Amino acid sequence: MLNRFVNRTQTEIATHAPAYVAIPTREALMQLSPAFVRSLAHELAVLGLQGRVCPVCFSDGSAGVFTLPEYCYDDQTRAVLDLLRRRGLRLNEPQLFVLPPALLLAIDKSADEHHAATSNVYTDRQTQQGALSAAFDAVLRWGVVRQASDIHFNVNRNRYSSPVFFTLAGRYVSPPEFSNLPTSTVLDMLAVAWMDVEGGNGAVFDPMIEQQGRLSRTVDGQRLLLRWASLATDVGPSVCLRLLVMDESKLTPDLQALGYLPEQIALFERLELTDGGAVVLAGTVGCGKSTTIATLMRAIAAERKVITLEDPAEYLIPNALQNTVCRSFSEQDEHAFDAKLKAIKRSAMNDLLIGEIRDHTTGRAFMDLAACGVNLYTTVHAGSALLIPDRLASSFIGVARDLLATPGVLKLLVFQALMVKLCSSCSLTIEQARQQPQWRGVATQAGSHSRLERWVNSIEANFGVSRSALRFRNDQACSACTHSIASLRGTAGRTVVAEMIEPLREPEFLEGVKKQDGVGLYRWFTQRNQQALIACEPQRQSARQIAMYKMAQGMLDPRDVQARFGGLDTTVSQRGMRA
Repeated sequence: MLNRFVNRTQTEIATHAPAYVAIPTREALMQLSPAFVRSLAHELAVLGLQGRVCPVCFSDGSAGVFTLPEYCYDDQTRAVLDLLRRRGLRLNEPQLFVLPPALLLAIDKSADEHHAATSNVYTDRQTQQGALSAAFDAVLRWGVVRQASDIHFNVNRNRYSSPVFFTLAGRYVSPPEFSNLPTSTVLDMLAVAWMDVEGGNGAVFDPMIEQQGRLSRTVDGQRLLLRWASLATDVGPSVCLRLLVMDESKLTPDLQALGYLPEQIALFERLELTDGGAVVLAGTVGCGKSTTIATLMRAIAAERKVITLEDPAEYLIPNALQNTVCRSFSEQDEHAFDAKLKAIKRSAMNDLLIGEIRDHTTGRAFMDLAACGVNLYTTVHAGSALLIPDRLASSFIGVARDLLATPGVLKLLVFQALMVKLCSSCSLTIEQARQQPQWRGVATQAGSHSRLERWVNSIEANFGVSRSALRFRNDQACSACTHSIASLRGTAGRTVVAEMIEPLREPEFLEGVKKQDGVGLYRWFTQRNQQALIACEPQRQSARQIAMYKMAQGMLDPRDVQARFGGLDTTVSQRGMRA
């Protein structure tokens, strides 16, 4: 019976504990032989164990126990096995079957519905909610252990099952144990979880409208903060949870650990000592803006008063007075934000963090504070440092362009992206990559070895990066970088690649901002980057140049650099890749 799933540990063997079969998916459950027939929880009156331990019967008349991994050898599980023996039921071999929480919950729910339909007796509502809550916590636990940044519940009401995705190292993946959860179970899990949401629009979870709020949860002793945002799609709600571990003993890494180069860190440190102006950090969703901005705030001197205004507070900043203002879609929330801002302005602070500039309300706050003498730190969504003023001046935010072009208002503009680092223990040289059975090119499409050779020759000729310096991801991985998600094997976390503009030292930039001369700014930015490369000034190089420098150090896979920034197959020379 699915022998490939049987797992026996040394401890179990030593104590003569029975082996178990792992049933990771619904498909694996359907393949059991003898086949699973139904739950015995109602007949044996063990409903108090719902969502954890479930006695079941099979098509050949034998019985067994479905359980969660952590209850596999629990006293409660042993008691249920003893109960089956006392009732004269023949136990299957093996007796134990380990299921993921949502699948076990779906079996319990199906049994409840069948029992209710045949007996007009309904399972205790509180017991059902407890099981749903435990299944929701199991999803969170999986994400926390693997350091996921987001969890996505994508409900499809037209299908029996709906997947749960996780954002891991920037990749959007659905592990097998969560790829086919029963749709009704996912909806019930979300409805129960919404009961604990704070600052949400709506008393109950409504799949037909957009809802947002925040949710506090404690899983395995770790305090979590979840930022809830739902999207009402054509086939059902898609709920995205930003997963934040609020652990006071775990602060954000320093700038060097994040991947900033020494010259870039020195620029941050120099500007932190000057009063007035805004430091604006830009990037796309999930690029680590909040992590970097919290790191900057932690580095501010203790004799300065630091206040934050966030939605919600994503990282603990010990030296700051942090304020969470959870905003939904109502006009009343905008008034609450304005009232909090007025109180903060009377608090005699030196440094202020506004978590994100994203609409007219935060745009007005930016205009009010950027030129008033305090050090302002904030983030914005933009595709490059060059595009930050355009984003702030857009109709969505509405910051006056004349203000942005005023010397001293914009102190530092930073754009950052996160790139997956290669495992230093098993990354492949070009010769080793050529020996792989199938070469994978950019975006993982299949490519020929001759194509690989031409591409590497182009990198050598156009950018002066020796092929001996290039490294590629090892799909087979090693013990240090193995992962259940295939696309993450051979990797070891992520690193920042960033570009910076210091407007006070770049008068051409401010002139271009005032004139709204996008083409002229692009020409200036390109020339500036080339000059910085020649002068060996990483703080004035583009994020693409920094990525290529790290590629030349064997830290980044050239395929990832090509996919993120493009240009490795062009003839524009950047010889030397000095940084």
